Amino acid sequence: MQLGTLTVETPVVLAPMAGITNAAYRRLCLEQMASVGADGVFVCEMITSRGLVEGDAMTKSMLAFDELETRRSVQLYGTDPAYVGKAAEILCADYGVAHIDLNFGCPVPKVTRKGGGGALPWKRGLLADILEQAVRAATPYDVPVTMKTRKGIDDDHLTYLDAGRIAQESGIAAIALHGRTVQQAYSGQADWESIAALVDHVDIPVLGNGDIWEAADALRMVEETGVAGVVVGRGCLGRPWLFRDLAAAFRGEEVATLPTLGEVAAMMRRHAELLSKHMGEERGCKEFRKHVSWYLKGFRAGGALRHALALTDSLATLDTLLAELDPAESFPVGELGAPRGRQGAARKRVVLPDGWLDDADGAGFVLPEEVAEVSGG
Repeated sequence: MQLGTLTVETPVVLAPMAGITNAAYRRLCLEQMASVGADGVFVCEMITSRGLVEGDAMTKSMLAFDELETRRSVQLYGTDPAYVGKAAEILCADYGVAHIDLNFGCPVPKVTRKGGGGALPWKRGLLADILEQAVRAATPYDVPVTMKTRKGIDDDHLTYLDAGRIAQESGIAAIALHGRTVQQAYSGQADWESIAALVDHVDIPVLGNGDIWEAADALRMVEETGVAGVVVGRGCLGRPWLFRDLAAAFRGEEVATLPTLGEVAAMMRRHAELLSKHMGEERGCKEFRKHVSWYLKGFRAGGALRHALALTDSLATLDTLLAELDPAESFPVGELGAPRGRQGAARKRVVLPDGWLDDADGAGFVLPEEVAEVSGG
């Protein structure tokens, strides 16, 4: 996979997920791919451009990288072209990033009501301004800029084909498309046909996102859509070994990672250990709690033990609890290909700024920036 001047052996990107893809989790996934001698792109949690430019402590704390991360990748959120440009330059000059991804896919109401995330591509002129500023800032450092978006606001307000054209004209190295609208959020089935349509519509690489639960899904997406690579989000929750499977699959090798519960427990321990290393043991164990249900999905671990694991407060406690799991229990094959993480129902409507849909041009239009971090798309 070629992203500008950046060559990636395995065409796989770990999608940025708020509260998930911190340095510890990226290291865990990276280790899995590195164990078979492969590489990919592992994207940091999304940060806001204004937060970075104004030196917000929370934003800066999220820009932590593991020593194994020799290729630093960050997703940037912003609605003001000037802030996005300045933030891109800071990332290149001060943080040594090798790749910047711009978020135009977030479906969260607190973002779309400000015209950000998946709502922003409706304003074609504003989108072009933001992309051009980011590319202009990153070009002297030879850092490729990519973007991620959705099909559109809803089925009546699709934006992805215009977004692809604007991205190409603005010097964007690649565009990732999540085959859902903002209104769908994470519900229903991803529309891979829209991804294929975007591939046919632009000359820059297109990356596909949506419903990649197993390595075979990634190969099928490439075959059916012609994408240059895939973006994996919820499919790897509680399953960081998916990246090892993906590397094998793209090499044409057999994929058969069905870990026993004992092997999953070892992965859980490694995850908590890495979180503790980066955040301190108390906070790291608290951060680990959210991952317990994903790791144990489908296994027979009892409710009391699951509850206790979700209250883990130290590595010693975790070790004691993990020892209660049956290490010989087989992987629940019924979970293969099943959705993971948040799903929910489609929204009745997308929350947008007043009059947002009245004008699809929006040249020179500037929205208010926010320092608060938001979730990815």
